[in-house]
Amino acid sequence: MNALTMIKDIGIVPVFRGATPDRILPIASALQRGGIPILEITMETDRALEALERAVCECRGMVIGAGTVLDAETARQAIAAGAQFIVSPSLAIDVIEVAKQHHVVMIAGGLTPTEIVTAFQHGADMVKVFPAHVFGPSYIRSLKEPLAHIPLIATGGIQFKTVVEYINAGVDAVGVGNALVPSKGGVSEEQWEEVAARAAQWVSAVQTERRKNAKGGSSGKLGK
Repeated sequence: MNALTMIKDIGIVPVFRGATPDRILPIASALQRGGIPILEITMETDRALEALERAVCECRGMVIGAGTVLDAETARQAIAAGAQFIVSPSLAIDVIEVAKQHHVVMIAGGLTPTEIVTAFQHGADMVKVFPAHVFGPSYIRSLKEPLAHIPLIATGGIQFKTVVEYINAGVDAVGVGNALVPSKGGVSEEQWEEVAARAAQWVSAVQTERRKNAKGGSSGKLGK
């Protein structure tokens, strides 16, 4: 299964900020045990590339990508380190072009209809609506009416209690940071198990709601 298919099938992209090589394997393992074999490692820290490379080499069965990719050079470095998908928070045409040149899945950032359409026209496989929580699920729903052909991923402020609303609004996936992945401080083995349990809850919520939608009986509510 390729990266794009897995992202759409699972519907959740955990976003790990402040990654270091020593913390990357426990978090990846916890997410995988919880049913999310996907991890986006953001590139704004000094050792992010090293963490990415280690995850790619040692996390069998995981789809590992690079996030917060702001320029073409960072995209090239991340791809050289083994990134299977590239995520940008903005409409960066040069980043899209590098990803396409290397046949890597590209998730470009966009907020307005113009940015979203432009990203897709330049070859983005998905467009990340960021920051999603500023406008909320109703904005996503409005975007999908004329832009149903463009796969969207909502990122920014997504919480467990709101994820179903975004799924119902029409996104193909959500990007989730601190609500799922701890980004700071030391994390004990017990806390890693909490991450695994939390991941399983997110997967269950997304897949359950998708099944309801497929049957035409979505309630639009999670229940907690």
